[in-house]
Amino acid sequence: MTITQLEYVVAVATYKSFVAAAEKCFVTQPTLSMQIQKLEDELGVRIFDRNKHPIAVTDIGEIIVDQARIVLAECEKVSEVILSQQKILSGKFRFAAIPTVAPNILPSLLDNYSKAFPNIKLEVREMETNKIITALLNNEIDAGLLSTPLEQKGIKEYPLFYEPFVGYFSEGEKALAKRMIIPSDLALDRIWLLNEGHCMRNQIINLCSEQIQKLQSEKPYRYESSNVETLRKMVEKNGGMAVLPELATLEFNEDQIEHIRYFEDPEPVREISLVTNDHFVRMSVLQSLMDEILKLIPEKMRVQKKNRKVLRIQSAKLEL
Repeated sequence: MTITQLEYVVAVATYKSFVAAAEKCFVTQPTLSMQIQKLEDELGVRIFDRNKHPIAVTDIGEIIVDQARIVLAECEKVSEVILSQQKILSGKFRFAAIPTVAPNILPSLLDNYSKAFPNIKLEVREMETNKIITALLNNEIDAGLLSTPLEQKGIKEYPLFYEPFVGYFSEGEKALAKRMIIPSDLALDRIWLLNEGHCMRNQIINLCSEQIQKLQSEKPYRYESSNVETLRKMVEKNGGMAVLPELATLEFNEDQIEHIRYFEDPEPVREISLVTNDHFVRMSVLQSLMDEILKLIPEKMRVQKKNRKVLRIQSAKLEL
């Protein structure tokens, strides 16, 4: 049994294809297949059911794959220990962020981080929460920046900051006459929401849960956005309101700021964390990423306060 064989086994289990696994491991498909066959012969069991499409992992194979992930993670610790002792940060780090966080963090983070840690190559992409979790569990990425708590088995969470939500209202909305607002000031027949799949959509629906039963939509059309910036533009061009994360409003002009209203206590916030899988070992790199992210965050968001309420990201449902 070799480390390389275990890497091939995990790759096939992840991608459910010998061809795709070989491409990810940068070897030919016959080479990968032969090494897995040798391992199966040595163990006297079948790890994969090749008669199924896509390739399926056998019952005993599931146990072997889980153990292989642990072994590979422990092997990575050897290199991590050496590099941490030498105070060297280098290599590739695969990182993903949810779309409602990425525009407010990534542009400055990528520039600052590359200057502070030139030997680390960040590979960054935007992904929705469910896709980040799947990628983490499959070892396709090293870490994700998203809203928590997830309560997801196999995932570790490292909370970074607590971002308040604010209301953004078009001219003529009654809420603009108030200094601060409460959830009932949000009219669900005039609110703009993100698409299904965005955790922030669920958080806003949960914030407005008491009004959901009162919803009677009178809009001549239905529109759901894939990003926060579009929500802002919909309010400004088509009226109504939206709930925005505060970081998305920091570059607003004076006129736009006049249309923002903060919530009364308990102030609704979202917890933003870096998350990894349970086998992650490159803690020195993760810590460096945490430090650089926190430099971009207003100090008031770095500590959770008693007058704040972290919104849930699960169990929301709204049909318009």
